[in-house]
Amino acid sequence: MDFTYDAEPVALRDAVRALLGKTYGDYENRRRIVAAEPGFDEDVWRRLAEMGVLGLPFDEADGGSGAGPVEVAVVAQELGRVLAPEPFVSAVVEAGGLVAAVGTAAQRAEVLGSLSAGERVLTLAHAEPGSRWVAPAAAVVATGQGDRWVLSGTKEPVVHGARADQLVVSAALPDGGTGLFLVDGSAAGLRREGYPLVDGGRAARVTFDGTPAQPLGEAVDRTAEIERVLAAARVISANEALGTMDVALDTTVGYLKSRKQFGVTLNHFQALTFRAADMYVSLETARSLVAWASMVLAEDPDQVVDAADRAGLKVARAGRHIGQEAIQLHGGIGMTAEYSIGAYTAHLTTLEQLHGNGHRHASALAATVADHGEVDPLA
Repeated sequence: MDFTYDAEPVALRDAVRALLGKTYGDYENRRRIVAAEPGFDEDVWRRLAEMGVLGLPFDEADGGSGAGPVEVAVVAQELGRVLAPEPFVSAVVEAGGLVAAVGTAAQRAEVLGSLSAGERVLTLAHAEPGSRWVAPAAAVVATGQGDRWVLSGTKEPVVHGARADQLVVSAALPDGGTGLFLVDGSAAGLRREGYPLVDGGRAARVTFDGTPAQPLGEAVDRTAEIERVLAAARVISANEALGTMDVALDTTVGYLKSRKQFGVTLNHFQALTFRAADMYVSLETARSLVAWASMVLAEDPDQVVDAADRAGLKVARAGRHIGQEAIQLHGGIGMTAEYSIGAYTAHLTTLEQLHGNGHRHASALAATVADHGEVDPLA
């Protein structure tokens, strides 16, 4: 089967690669940007908006481009290749995806329109202390007060939660279930404590104390929609990890071809080339599964949860393998902050912890084993 892109995704890939390369192609420049607040380049964010990247998955009526998951996946891969810290997945795929799925027409036009134009940074506040990668919310509670709603509780980690202009927040409803709400970054009773992640990205602990909120759509149970959007984010995050693993492998192979030991380059040592070959196998098997999951997201969204778990499991294992081997094959230099390969491994680890590690995906898949019929291997 041919998995190569046609002309339009290739043109999008080349344009995004050129834009990101100007800012993050120099690893030292990337280090300087993530060391300062807000942890990404605001100008790059605006230029991505000008290219139509931030509105790719949204309907044209809502200010978007009406593109599909394949185009979003292409952008994610390019972000992963240069470790671009812009909040693309959290803003566009997660928060924007939920607004597109359940928001009213007025909410979609306002929120998605400003997000697509680069005028607003959006993020999803869903993860909670004490729980990991689940769709229901419990730590933040929504309370109706006449014709208004207020939220109380804590969300953490919230990706770029300290910078976001608006948050999409999941909260436990009075009658049960999990609702979705919009909260302005300047709302009363909202406290945000930002901190750096291991890869240089940003997250925050966000506390709500009687914070006024606007229901996203109706204040009804949105657990199913949250689960689907989180699964979509895992697929797009897996594409981002592909870009990261691709460069980690290329960087490692380049090092083996240039670094000399005992008068010859390291690629002359068979044991090292075998290890690099194993890295390549891990990358290509992950690439196939992620391409399949991206097509499921595009063509059969009802099956995306299962596809995301399958792709997520493979990417988690491949990322761990490639990241660890990349550092080992570089030797001592791979452990230094000044050299890029450690940052690539840190980014793979961060993506895994934000969207679900291998154990989480394996457990989810194992729970569905009994749903399948038995197969007689001799039949």
